[in-house]
Amino acid sequence: MATDGTITEKDEPSSEPAVQQITWHSVSASETGNVRTVNEDAHLDSRENSLWVVADGMGGHSFGDKASRTVIEQLAGFTASASAEECLEDIKARLLKANDICRDEASGKIMGTTVAALYIHNNDAYFIWAGDSRIYRFRGDGLVQLTEDHSYVQELVTLGELSRDEMEQHPSSNIITRAVGVHHELEIDINQHKVQPGDRYLICTDGLFKDVSQDEIAGAMGLITVDESLDSMVELALDRGGRDNITAIVVQASHP
Repeated sequence: MATDGTITEKDEPSSEPAVQQITWHSVSASETGNVRTVNEDAHLDSRENSLWVVADGMGGHSFGDKASRTVIEQLAGFTASASAEECLEDIKARLLKANDICRDEASGKIMGTTVAALYIHNNDAYFIWAGDSRIYRFRGDGLVQLTEDHSYVQELVTLGELSRDEMEQHPSSNIITRAVGVHHELEIDINQHKVQPGDRYLICTDGLFKDVSQDEIAGAMGLITVDESLDSMVELALDRGGRDNITAIVVQASHP
């Protein structure tokens, strides 16, 4: 079994231990929504290890929720160490283990889940994902999507056959091309950049961003506190119908 876990570096990992200069605050929420009866999302808010994760299960009741829980259970055992490289290898190994468990327990059916994880080491942020759960960064007054969906509609956007504004409402927007538990070989993308004090991150499942526009996410992320940011986005998604499970984590980098 193989994994594509190559780090695409936006900046060189820092050798300066800036962890003393930045503190972290995070809040999280997971809602079943107004339509579904089972929450197939799961999340991990492990501030003590600087690891935050969301997972969006697929495969129906007893399969999708079990798949997302399997990812979170594996990553919940992660403990940060002094080496960023060792930590990333540990995270990847845990995702590979989750992939094996999901495939072994699927009994020939689909038992899969997306995953999006934010890991902070010193002042370097790493984004680890498979599927269409997303990570955004709000810096100053600008919002940037840091992950690229592994989905059919994203491929259409890349080919120039679909605009980014049309993605969320496309009838095939639920077709993803990578997920934990679906294929024998799990492909994981990892990107990296430097953290600045004041950066605010959003890790979320598609139940949020399909009902809340990027401009609305930017407006919510600019609110004074992370609690206000999170509550505003989740409430808006619910008010729009809450057609899917909604899971989100907001993480704030601050001066101590």
